[in-house]
Amino acid sequence: MSTTNLSAYTWEQQPAAAELVQNLLEKFRRGSPEIKRLGQRLRDETGTRLLDWIDSLFLSSEQDLPQRLENVGFRPAEEEDVCVWQHPEGIFPSIFCGAPFFVDATGADVLTIKVDCVDDFSRVHANSAAVCRGKSGSPLRTTLLPASDGPRLAAIERHGWRKLTWPTVTDRQIAQAAKYCQAFAQRTRDCGADASGFQLAAALIGVAARDLGADWACDLFFAAERHDWMSRNHAARVQYDRQQKLGLGWANHDHHTYRSSRASFQNLVSVLEQLGFHCRERFYAGQEAGWGAQVLEQPQAGLVVFADVDLSPEEVHGDFAHEPLPSRDELGTVGLWCALHGVSFLQAGLHHLECQFDFEAARDQLRSAGVETMAPFTDFSFLRQAFTAGEMWAVDPERIEKTLASGAITAEQAEQFRSVGALGSHLEILERNDGYKGFNQTGVSDIIARTDPRNA
Repeated sequence: MSTTNLSAYTWEQQPAAAELVQNLLEKFRRGSPEIKRLGQRLRDETGTRLLDWIDSLFLSSEQDLPQRLENVGFRPAEEEDVCVWQHPEGIFPSIFCGAPFFVDATGADVLTIKVDCVDDFSRVHANSAAVCRGKSGSPLRTTLLPASDGPRLAAIERHGWRKLTWPTVTDRQIAQAAKYCQAFAQRTRDCGADASGFQLAAALIGVAARDLGADWACDLFFAAERHDWMSRNHAARVQYDRQQKLGLGWANHDHHTYRSSRASFQNLVSVLEQLGFHCRERFYAGQEAGWGAQVLEQPQAGLVVFADVDLSPEEVHGDFAHEPLPSRDELGTVGLWCALHGVSFLQAGLHHLECQFDFEAARDQLRSAGVETMAPFTDFSFLRQAFTAGEMWAVDPERIEKTLASGAITAEQAEQFRSVGALGSHLEILERNDGYKGFNQTGVSDIIARTDPRNA
């Protein structure tokens, strides 16, 4: 990415592509009672949309489909004699012109949804009647639900594997994956010095990537990160339970947000790049906001990270993701959060997970479950975003005293943190339309300010 261009990635709405995908989805709904029923249950029971769960569409009956896809911006990518169409400028399912690789019969149109575990999905929707393929614990598994006629519904479980062919993995690698999953979940997060914590994590990630590949290791690492975040966030547990009742897990995740101190930011980016991430767009909202962010993407694992850090006006013109940021006395919202709780990658865990929802349905249903949401910080037709009310965390008294001594907080604020704690984590409710892949810089600036622990 150019260090002088803050808009190296400029995402636009893709209404023509969105309309084509919606039309294809409607054909599946009309032709399959199972797909129609699932779509209704998703909205009514989880506040989500079927569209946002779709991994891929397999169509063998649409003869003119390739030209229609090309006309709206999809591009073909040949893979193992299979033609897959993907849209480089938007968030859309992959579309295949041909029979699915996991279906024996030809001529079947299949809609596949992404789930964390096909076994969980099958138990809810088909019991023993579903046809599951792929070894348990491997990078790719599928389950095809029974149907009398018409389009079929399938679920797909991916762990860093985006291809359309079965991965070649050994039983030893599957056993190693289980071992690393446990190691990531139990990794040491508080080593005294943050630099030591990053070194330990980098060493663990290195051996996992050596044995499994970076993509598989990355998927396992972030599954552990979500589990840790859920243990600290009530709203997350409520919503996860709702989604898991349909056997879905967190497969509708949009991005994971880390907050970092200035001293640790370079280490954070480095370890994410070790997991296969690459830097995408950057954010900076001006001198009065005092923050910056680097967006990173891991395309094979299907993961996006939003990495926040305190930033000064002149630093945005450099490569702040890779160049060390000098220490400074002033703490902005992000820096103060890290001073009170620790950096996200280590002691504090994720600041929030953002998932894709039906915006109004999710907020209404969570409210009925006792989970309130803050006022939206983005409310466009193509992008809507809101945090759940912040989880209040107790703060280590030593951290409070150190922050008070630095002059970053007042005595009154220190007493408030001692007595009631400080804002910790959130679940973020997001709705994307027209395939929009970007973020709202003004809105993010607003919510950064509203989640400053000093303003709670």
